[in-house]
Amino acid sequence: RFVLLVLQSARVEVAVLLNELAFSKYESSKSSQTDDAIIQKQRNLAILFSLIERIIKMISDASSGEGEPSQTICEKTIMQVITGLNETISLVLDFLQDAKDHGQRKGDDLLAAVRIVGSYLAETPYACQEKTGHLLEFIFSIEGQDESSPFYSVRFMLPMLSQITTTADGCRTLVSFGGYKAVIDCLIKMTEENGMMIDDGSMFLACDTIINIMSNRKNYPIQMEPCFIRLLQALITWAGTTDASSVIMTASSLCTMVMELTSEEFLLSFSGFDPKTLGSLSDLIVRSLRQDIPDEDREQLNQKQIIASGYRCWADRFPSVRNVVHQHASV
Repeated sequence: RFVLLVLQSARVEVAVLLNELAFSKYESSKSSQTDDAIIQKQRNLAILFSLIERIIKMISDASSGEGEPSQTICEKTIMQVITGLNETISLVLDFLQDAKDHGQRKGDDLLAAVRIVGSYLAETPYACQEKTGHLLEFIFSIEGQDESSPFYSVRFMLPMLSQITTTADGCRTLVSFGGYKAVIDCLIKMTEENGMMIDDGSMFLACDTIINIMSNRKNYPIQMEPCFIRLLQALITWAGTTDASSVIMTASSLCTMVMELTSEEFLLSFSGFDPKTLGSLSDLIVRSLRQDIPDEDREQLNQKQIIASGYRCWADRFPSVRNVVHQHASV
């Protein structure tokens, strides 16, 4: 019951703050609030969002049975909390819709709104489905105050994206506005030398999302584009940082899917993709084919099958890769 009271109080305060922030932003001629007052409201909103995120985590753990015995919450309370969270997230989505309607896509308050939405949809990816679907393209364009291009807005949505793209409808939603390119850009930024530190958790989610899209590409047109070349380079970089089989197999299976779209000659025609990069790509394919996968690891066994079957499809178009594979692995 205490959780319900906290959530109810937070929800009311969130509603008030969102309305006041929207009014101060979009009705500035009618607003007498100072910049300091607005900044304070944004800080208060961030604190409330942090509290709600903790409640989301608590309910998720309780629902899955992972919480501490002392945190056991009855099913009725869980359902009431979920209802309250749905209403709260719906308010946040309305705030984002208001920003979209006013052409506003930059601000830490908007990014915080995306984060709380992403946190909730990570647990219930089909909640507020209609609103989220309409706003997804806009959400991908949101930038924090200090960002020069969208990154965190996409990253916050990766847990949800990796789940909805397991269905054809989810894939179509993302492909309809080229959203998979934003996911690719996010993945690339996570591997840039002077960019963000590589977070394997987010990398796997991004890879899963793109793999899901590529696996269903017969249902929609996806052609070779420069972003896929940069994706290959990023995956090579990621796999080159570790000997973890999960990373090697995931990176290699996605590379294999991308290589089905193109040829060695085409890749080498792009600046930045030179024979050395192609050699690193060959090494990655070999490393994955030589992995000794336990019989019980169904995911990696499936990935190895994807790599082997993909290789057979494009080997003739990649003579250099084929030569390396023939020397060091069996397919």
